Amino acid sequence: MNEVGRAVADVRHLLWFRAATLKRPRAVAVALVVFGVVTALSATVPAWLDIDVDAATRAARALPAALAAVAGVSVASAVAGAGGRELLARDPASIHPISPVTDHLGALVLAPLNTGWLLQTWLLLGLTAVVTGPPGLLGAQLLTMSWVLAATALGQTVAWGVEWIRRGPRGVRLVRLAVAVVLALLAAAGATDARALLVAGPARVTAAAIEGGTVVTVAALVLTLLVTSVALVVLGARLATLAATRTPRDEGRQESRTHAARPMGGSGLAMMCRIDRASVWRSVPLRRGTLLLALAPGLVALAGAMPWSTLILFPGLVASGCVLLFGVNLWCLDGRGLLWRETLPVTPRTVLLARAWVLAEVLLGAGLLTIALGAVRAGLPTRAEALAIVLALLVVVGQAVSAGLRWSAKAPYAVDLRSARATPAPPLAMVGYSLRLALATTFTGLFFATLAAVDRPVWMLELAAVLLAFSAVRVVRAAHRWSDPVRRAAVVAVVAA
Repeated sequence: MNEVGRAVADVRHLLWFRAATLKRPRAVAVALVVFGVVTALSATVPAWLDIDVDAATRAARALPAALAAVAGVSVASAVAGAGGRELLARDPASIHPISPVTDHLGALVLAPLNTGWLLQTWLLLGLTAVVTGPPGLLGAQLLTMSWVLAATALGQTVAWGVEWIRRGPRGVRLVRLAVAVVLALLAAAGATDARALLVAGPARVTAAAIEGGTVVTVAALVLTLLVTSVALVVLGARLATLAATRTPRDEGRQESRTHAARPMGGSGLAMMCRIDRASVWRSVPLRRGTLLLALAPGLVALAGAMPWSTLILFPGLVASGCVLLFGVNLWCLDGRGLLWRETLPVTPRTVLLARAWVLAEVLLGAGLLTIALGAVRAGLPTRAEALAIVLALLVVVGQAVSAGLRWSAKAPYAVDLRSARATPAPPLAMVGYSLRLALATTFTGLFFATLAAVDRPVWMLELAAVLLAFSAVRVVRAAHRWSDPVRRAAVVAVVAA
């Protein structure tokens, strides 16, 4: 108990430290208030809306799947992040006596500052309000939030366990094999009649209690979930302690590996692109995150046999997620190496264009992989649908790249992306970036889906031309700003600190 008390006190001190170092404390306070207001509205307003019986029935059917999805995404995101996000980055934390238990509790505190967590929670609260209605709304929402807490604790616990295995003998191969088997089983279950098993068990029991459970049943489930959450937090702390006794094998292997020299590229741009590609694919969090964000939506589309009209929305989802891995703070890929990069005999515009090209490659590759998986069971698209999904992918990649270039120059951060748990910006900044990207890319996908439904290919081409031209103008402006030595020096000073 003394260790737990010290860990709680350390988390409190770290939160104070993070709050004291905020660049825009008023904006952060406003953002937190907005999150609270949106959460309250999501949990209450849908209960008083005039919704027809068919819509309420569909919401009730979707509730078990939504509950299971919250748990699944919590586990997947935490596993990809090697146990969650760091309350204090690895390099600054090395001189402080921060225990693994503190690290574990800090990851739990930061879990809600994630767009996926927020959006899923808001959706789940809204579904609960629609299914329950005004009578019994408070108890149903308490049960829903108890499920979210338990799912979050489960994700962190499983992630620390996987990280402990990954750091053990032949752990990397074992984890990769286990992940491949799990993904194959999920895809097979979703593609067959066995998909009902994915939402069976606790998710279905909880959904039934939300829909029409008695007060005693709801209270018993809330208490059970809270006790389970506490037990999972304690177990996660133990697994985090065990994982800390082992060296990260993925990171150590990347840092100790030697790479043979290759022939010189044909131009300065080609050499810069080669360096940037290596920076991306040799980074553990970037490689894991890109594969997760490409495979997860594709497997969902494959399991659900989603039509092309729905697949049109997926490129925006994938692009807005992948750009958050490093695109919102592009220069953090170099770190202190950005000082060396500035001495190379290439123009600043070439450096920026190479970075933008590599980012576009990553986003296009991830989007194409998602579409390929979803296309397996979607059938043959119409000409309008095929054109819409191609144009949607190109447009959202342009939007993500241009936004990333602008934000990278406007608000750079010093980040060490060698750690599997690193993020390119502070948590609240990441939430702001992700919400803005999700809003833009989702509306873009909806526009193209609507035009495909009414078979207007000419309008789609015109819309894509306008949006791509707008993104191109923003890229040109970013290149012009990066050519300014004063602005570039300010970014280099921050990133290389």
